[in-house]
Amino acid sequence: MDNAVATIAPTPLLAAGAAAPGLGARWQALPGRTQAMALVGLAALLAVLAVMFMGARDADYRPLFSSLSEKDGGAVIDKLTQMNVPYRFAEGGSLILVPADRVHELRMKLAAAGLPSTGAGGVMGYELLDKNSFGQTQGQERMKMQRAIEGELTKTIESLDSVKAARVHLALPQTNGFFREQQKPSASVVLTLQPGHTLDRAQIAGIVRVVAGSVPDLAAKGVSVVDSSGALLTGAGDDSADGLDSAQLQYRREVEASQLKRVLGLLEPVLGRDNVRASVSADIDFSQVMQTAEAYSPNQGEGAKTSVQEQRTEDSSQPGGAAAGGVPGATSNQPPVPATAPINGAAAPLQGPPGSTTAGGAARREAATRYALDKTVTVTRNAVGTVRRLTAAVVVNNHVSVDAKGKTVSTPLTPKELEQLTALVQEGIGYNAQRGDQVKVVNVPFRVDAAPAPEATPIWQQRWLIELLRSAAAPVALALVALVIVLKLIRPALTAMLAPPAPPEPGSQLSEVVSGGQGGSDGAPRPQAPLALPSASADRTEAARALAKSNPAAVAHIVRGWVNGEAA
Repeated sequence: MDNAVATIAPTPLLAAGAAAPGLGARWQALPGRTQAMALVGLAALLAVLAVMFMGARDADYRPLFSSLSEKDGGAVIDKLTQMNVPYRFAEGGSLILVPADRVHELRMKLAAAGLPSTGAGGVMGYELLDKNSFGQTQGQERMKMQRAIEGELTKTIESLDSVKAARVHLALPQTNGFFREQQKPSASVVLTLQPGHTLDRAQIAGIVRVVAGSVPDLAAKGVSVVDSSGALLTGAGDDSADGLDSAQLQYRREVEASQLKRVLGLLEPVLGRDNVRASVSADIDFSQVMQTAEAYSPNQGEGAKTSVQEQRTEDSSQPGGAAAGGVPGATSNQPPVPATAPINGAAAPLQGPPGSTTAGGAARREAATRYALDKTVTVTRNAVGTVRRLTAAVVVNNHVSVDAKGKTVSTPLTPKELEQLTALVQEGIGYNAQRGDQVKVVNVPFRVDAAPAPEATPIWQQRWLIELLRSAAAPVALALVALVIVLKLIRPALTAMLAPPAPPEPGSQLSEVVSGGQGGSDGAPRPQAPLALPSASADRTEAARALAKSNPAAVAHIVRGWVNGEAA
């Protein structure tokens, strides 16, 4: 019986092991449900990998230009297409994305090509003057020039960091040399600020100066600046109670701040930084006063008289004839009265005009001299911004010390110490009693509230961790989905294909072929009647081949066991 087994085992079973099925046969041997799940899992895994790859590619794109108009966007896209540069759209086409490593290169190349030709909001400035239509009227030229100035001012204002968008409106009246009174131009500026940004007074004044300096004959008071909510920014916030404008109010604050700095600079080294509080108020005189004074003083010394006006009148007579005299005028210019010759007596002399005087009178002299005192005229103009009065209030904490037992002791200041501090503050601010300055130093214990210790922010609330999780959420989620697909759909099929075949059950046909009719597993001899195999070696070989074809996995398992020495 042993010889029979030795004859059957080596050759036929080795041939059967060589003909073991491959992965294709094992895939076909799998159940249909397992095959379907494996195919679905493989398709889902490929989809997840594609999404991850596209996300990685999207992360490499950066904005090239934002808030582009349709005209500029089309010109930029045409230029990118000519340069063979990949691009993408975002925000409805107003944002163009390009590869991150070429952003700066493309911006410089497009700027050299004159793109974008307009501003961020599609506003055109002096570019409007590049193209002039034939036959345009003077009114059209004037309107085009006004639009160009408005566009340039808009782009200038939008270049500020705090301004998101701007709109400038100019009212330019038509100038005419025949008008007696020319109308002055005016301007209005509407600003849209960046979220969380505000404009201080200096920035608003700068915008007003830029607009006023860009338009001829435009005064700064003729420019109005309004924010997006409709609030007037120019002239807002002045101290109406004191009648001060922004410059005067700023000057008063600077004077108070400088005086306060002097007071704290003197007291903090003596009392400690946390043991003194001070406040200084300044009354500033901004009135402009001009005085004119005339002073008269008598002349000094004997005979030191100064003649201011002198008038003299002299009359003289001429003997033997009539001389012209009298008050000049129409009366004295009358012709003389004709002479009469009486019959008896001497002839009458010639008569002069009415109102004339004869030359036979005595000479008359009149003299008048007026003297005046010395006069001094003084014109005085007071300085603007003089300090009218200063008021300082200082609060000083008690002396804080630690005794031998480690207990904190608070001791008030003595009157002498308060007097010294008061004198120190007076000298610091330039105290003037005639001006009405007041200084008050008060000693009171400070109340210190125990501030709660700042709680440490948990690590899961840290901003950097939140940003990290937010950026890594999508890749991690896709990785988990891929892992579930592999474990639940693809792994069962791979396990079934790569798993070794199960060993043959005792009493099976292959077991009978291997044992050759010998005893079973317990060593007891089995009867020869149940064996279906013929006794001849050829018949056994054919039977083994048929069994290998019908159950190749079992035969391969047995051959593997023989090779490993498990046949014994």
